[in-house]
Amino acid sequence: MKRRTTLFMALLAATSLTSGAVAASTTKPNIVFIMADDLGWQELGCYGQKKILTPHIDGIAKEGMRFTQYYSGSPVCAPARCNLLTGKHGGHAFSRDNHEIPNPSKDRFGGQLPLPADIRTIAEALKAKGYATGCFGKWGLGPQGSSGDPLKQGFDRFYGYNCQRNAHNLYPKYLEDDDGIHEMEGNPRRQTGKHYAPQLIADRMLDFVQQHKDEPFFLYYPTVIPHLPLQVPEKDLKQYLGKWEETPYTGRSYQPHPTPKACYAAMISFMDRQVGRLMQQLKDLGLDENTIVFFTSDNGTTHLKSQVDYTFFDSVGPLRGLKGSVYEGGLRVPMVVRWPGRIAPTSETALTAAHYDVPATLSDLVGGDMRHTDGISFLPTLLGETGKQQHHDYLFWDFADYGGQLAVRKGKWKAVRRDLKKNPTAPLELYNLDDDVGEKTDVAKQFPDVAQKLEAIMLSARTRPEAKRFQFGAYSDD
Repeated sequence: MKRRTTLFMALLAATSLTSGAVAASTTKPNIVFIMADDLGWQELGCYGQKKILTPHIDGIAKEGMRFTQYYSGSPVCAPARCNLLTGKHGGHAFSRDNHEIPNPSKDRFGGQLPLPADIRTIAEALKAKGYATGCFGKWGLGPQGSSGDPLKQGFDRFYGYNCQRNAHNLYPKYLEDDDGIHEMEGNPRRQTGKHYAPQLIADRMLDFVQQHKDEPFFLYYPTVIPHLPLQVPEKDLKQYLGKWEETPYTGRSYQPHPTPKACYAAMISFMDRQVGRLMQQLKDLGLDENTIVFFTSDNGTTHLKSQVDYTFFDSVGPLRGLKGSVYEGGLRVPMVVRWPGRIAPTSETALTAAHYDVPATLSDLVGGDMRHTDGISFLPTLLGETGKQQHHDYLFWDFADYGGQLAVRKGKWKAVRRDLKKNPTAPLELYNLDDDVGEKTDVAKQFPDVAQKLEAIMLSARTRPEAKRFQFGAYSDD
């Protein structure tokens, strides 16, 4: 009798576990996508940073998967966001640079070139699948009321900086709040102020999670940190004050700061704490196991060394180039992903992937309709099903600014062409990333056949309908 009872209980337990697994598999997962702003390849502890503390983001890597060859779609803000949300690489994407719209008045910023209404974003695709959608941080893809307004591109909720130029002050005069304006008194254009925008944005982001805890949600958190200016609350700055010898920044392009190293480190640690708050909230609300969390950066570290000493922080490690460059240091970015019970802890992948793979990945996750893009779903890699993983034939970058640049990566080979505005027939550079990740030795002359094949890709991959407006040499930033 005892044996029968034991057997019955075992069968009952197995049935319960199976039912639970089925229930879990049919429950739409919450999706959190966090994107830092100008965070370099090696500015997180989980990627080798030694001076700046990022325990919460490191925890995502420890409890999930770390990518070692993940790329932005562009080396600057607006086009990187366009690649991410639309799944198009630079050859097909609408945005290829930070095209600015003139300010409508002295107290309002104009924003950036709007996404057209007929371009579908991952937010629209997820909203159609029943997701509540929220964006908190920096937008950069079209001002309020335009076709590129986040509220017209699939988001139910937006709070933050619509215009990237407004984000050049972290104590701003105002932020956008859905289709309204949140005015902020007590914020002069100085080092400090009354209202620290990154804090307000993080608080509203957490409010969104609380409000939608009982339904599937897509949270897009493109934080404005650690993009310049150097501004952080005094209580956060104290963590790093006095640690290193400092050369004050006197404020030629952004607000001055007496201790730029301490401030930059404090900004990244501030961002890490907001990530920690979010992770704790997911646990407190019982959402942790049914939420997949991505963390990445839009592009590499800023090139303005008087404000961010990228050599001191070893921001890009052995990589060449910084923000604005299609060399590895401008494009290769951190990517860590966590999903308890689905993604193996402390796992790592060398899969070559990019921002424009994200819509295909999320569509694969929820059965959406963003699979037909330039991207390839990397969900099989996340779930440990590497045998099912498809691979890119090549990655492509088409960047109209900083002189005009093109790049292709195909396997171990990376081709670069620069200064195309001045010289549309600029020579092609070729690098073997397996042997030369720092892109120090151009081997185009040694491997002319490889160079020719990659140059052919550069020509064939640029098929945007509006290509005439974007021809190198004729393009202007106005």
